[in-house]
Amino acid sequence: MSRTHIVGAGLAGLAAAVSLVRAGRAVTLHEAGGRAGGRCRSYLDARLDCLIDNGNHLLLSGNRSAMRYLADIEAVDALVGPASACFPFLDVRTGRRWSLRPNAGRLPWWLLRSERRVPGTRVRNYLSGLRFAVAGPDRTVTDCVGDRGVLFERFWEPLAVAALNTPAESGASCLLWPVLRETFARGAAACRPRIARFGLSHAFVDPALELLGRRGAAVRFGRRLRRIACAGPSATRLHFGSESVAVREGESVILAVPPAAAAALVPSLTVPRESNAIVNAHFRLSEPARLPADTPFLGLIGGTAQWLFVRGDVASITVSAAGALAAEPAETIAGKTWNDVATALDLGRDLPPYRVVKERRATFAQTPGEVRRRPKTRCGLANVYLAGDWIDTGLPATIEGAIRSGHMAARAVAGE
Repeated sequence: MSRTHIVGAGLAGLAAAVSLVRAGRAVTLHEAGGRAGGRCRSYLDARLDCLIDNGNHLLLSGNRSAMRYLADIEAVDALVGPASACFPFLDVRTGRRWSLRPNAGRLPWWLLRSERRVPGTRVRNYLSGLRFAVAGPDRTVTDCVGDRGVLFERFWEPLAVAALNTPAESGASCLLWPVLRETFARGAAACRPRIARFGLSHAFVDPALELLGRRGAAVRFGRRLRRIACAGPSATRLHFGSESVAVREGESVILAVPPAAAAALVPSLTVPRESNAIVNAHFRLSEPARLPADTPFLGLIGGTAQWLFVRGDVASITVSAAGALAAEPAETIAGKTWNDVATALDLGRDLPPYRVVKERRATFAQTPGEVRRRPKTRCGLANVYLAGDWIDTGLPATIEGAIRSGHMAARAVAGE
């Protein structure tokens, strides 16, 4: 049986490995670190004395690659969320709250109901979104919908920054349209929000490793790939420091590593070079909290943070496109973001125990120029394939994009 060597055990590598073992192929998964999951994992934080995620992630029911992956690893129930499509928001400056509530079916009649759409907007304001469908590759989000007005502040900007981790004025519009097409444009059934019930590792990582173990895949930690030896156009050996592994005839390699690492391993590979930060802060509350409408998340307008997530007695915030904030000390970040949490949950201003997590290179900068640098699944080596949220999936660099890239690489290997 031909073997596929997958380098990198983040979600892209795990998705590729799961797809291949389910197709009956032999897999060896090599991971440089001591655990799987990459930027999508949970860990026990000593300071908070509880399990937290290294980052917060909101999925939608229309994320078909992520939902297929969860079905493959038998973890569909690991996500939770409201039964209907409901997106609650709070303007922390004024205290005003509202919810976006798309209707069932593809015809968006919810826009005709003022109580379902953004307050202060009219139906005609939403027609600007159709420009994303025809925007050229050099257009930004603000090129399509402008940079002013209530709808921009309360919908387009939060959506763009969350999906692209890039400011709306520089974010590539071509990446926002697939998000709209696969979720909001398909009605409530495709845009029900979902978060991990107990944590990212419980939902996405641990079940995958269990499946790989049952299917006979080999998982090797502490193996950082240093060099790929080639004969002609094909990889023949993987060098992991003092160890090396032969890539025999008929075998293949999937590189599911960050873009800079892939560029160092594959000659002449063009990859995105710029990146943007994400900052998350986790607060251990004195008692469990609940958000209005029993949703596990809340969009924040006019504050420091953009999203608030609540799981039991842990409140977590996310700030995307956070380059300037990431440069500040953790205590400063905690103080600024706690004001948002305290306002949203009607809590006191005394700062509780916290943990600030800075991901300085969370995603590539999803600008038109950097999007053009995304490589395809196939690279210059005949038996080497690429996976990762930074390759050209047509989607933003999200969990959905990472998983889809792994599925694309697995299909390419199977088709070989």
